[in-house]
Amino acid sequence: MADPKGFLNHGREVAQTRPVGERVQDWNEVYVPGSLLPIISKQASRCMDCGIPFCHQGCPLGNLIPEWNDFAYREDWSAASERLHATNNFPEFTGRLCPAPCESACVLGINQPAVTIKNVEVSIIDKAWDANDVKPQAPDRLSGKTVAVIGSGPAGLAAAQQLTRAGHTVAVYERADRIGGLLRYGIPEFKMEKRHINRRIEQMRAEGTKFRTGVEIGRDIDAAKLRKRYDAVVIAAGATMARDLPVPGRELKGVYQAMEYLPLANKVQEGDYVTTPVSAEGKHVVVIGGGDTGADCVGTAHRQGAASVTQLEIMPRPGEERAAGQPWPTFPMLYKVTSAHEEGGERVYSVSTTHFEGDEDGNVQFLHLIEVEFIDGKLTQKPGTERKIPAQLVTLAMGFTGTDRENGLVDQFSLDLDERGNVARDAEFQTNVPGVFVAGDAGRGQSLIVWAIAEGRSAARGVDRFLTGASDLPSPIRPTDRSLMV
Repeated sequence: MADPKGFLNHGREVAQTRPVGERVQDWNEVYVPGSLLPIISKQASRCMDCGIPFCHQGCPLGNLIPEWNDFAYREDWSAASERLHATNNFPEFTGRLCPAPCESACVLGINQPAVTIKNVEVSIIDKAWDANDVKPQAPDRLSGKTVAVIGSGPAGLAAAQQLTRAGHTVAVYERADRIGGLLRYGIPEFKMEKRHINRRIEQMRAEGTKFRTGVEIGRDIDAAKLRKRYDAVVIAAGATMARDLPVPGRELKGVYQAMEYLPLANKVQEGDYVTTPVSAEGKHVVVIGGGDTGADCVGTAHRQGAASVTQLEIMPRPGEERAAGQPWPTFPMLYKVTSAHEEGGERVYSVSTTHFEGDEDGNVQFLHLIEVEFIDGKLTQKPGTERKIPAQLVTLAMGFTGTDRENGLVDQFSLDLDERGNVARDAEFQTNVPGVFVAGDAGRGQSLIVWAIAEGRSAARGVDRFLTGASDLPSPIRPTDRSLMV
């Protein structure tokens, strides 16, 4: 245990963010560099080392949180890093991007602010990188088996790293021009600088993982050819089919899916463009969708110099305290103010878009909306509440409906789908096709980064067992386990 009185002696402190006026002028991460380390030992001391650490249940990876909190409190950073990596391949990703369901399950959170688990996590891994403690872990011997991983997001990367370390020869196929999936082109630079991805990729290359960019399985290489070439295949292609908004005016210029808008801003940071082909500069921007992707669009629009930013959400505004139906230690739906929301803009709840209005050149100019409410569980429009707001750039951030079924991947593999349209799999993460496995959003549906990594690790164990008959790789979850759904 850390300090037995830590939670009594110290209040919760979180990472310090840079002033809004400063950070919207650049694309660097919003946090003050080095601001966490001076406070992190005290924050780690607040961990009570509970008899039953519910934070384990809250985390799909089963992170050993009390153990690395204790090491962080004692400033034994090497031991803390070892414990952190025992369950998580990429803590620098989760420490920046995960919504921290572990903190919602923290026992201290019953009647006090929870331990800053996420901040401790990112401090440990950043310290480990700075101290050169993160080393490649190449296998002692090769198994002679080969595995293809389709998709280089967090699920694909986790599966690939685990399988490489188990001694298999692994190649990761990515249809984009760079490795990283949504980490690379969906997450803005101000939330996670891409240098964090780059150094993990170099670690994986040093371990033996091969990467093939600009190759789309189903189009550039068909499934039969891939299956013939490899002993096993892991599909980690994500849930990339964006939910659309079929209302009049959807075809107007200036209305984009979030994943048409966000990657262009990231490509500017990669040096592919001098300026983005789709910019919010000087425009009235409307973001439809109140989740994290919507917040990413908000923060991106601020940095591009939008005249105004309005975010619309069809659901009512969440409360700031747990609802009665979301008791501890479940993950509650709470009103959340992200760094992007701190930077300005308006958030409008309980509204639905009825249509878009454009100018004579076909450019969107206004968005028409109406207030809605739930009556007997049914979404109902409120008469007399129609209005229109300026909208010269609209981004649709309403989530995703499943993996891409247009590129031939599902049909060429002859994959079964579940009732939600995701790729079906068994308890070993194997599909109906022997030797073909699925991990992450492609099998689970749109979810959190921590789930993606957990699924990648679990699928790797299934693949290892399929190839060798047994496996020492850990499996934090099973696809049928819905008890941890968040």
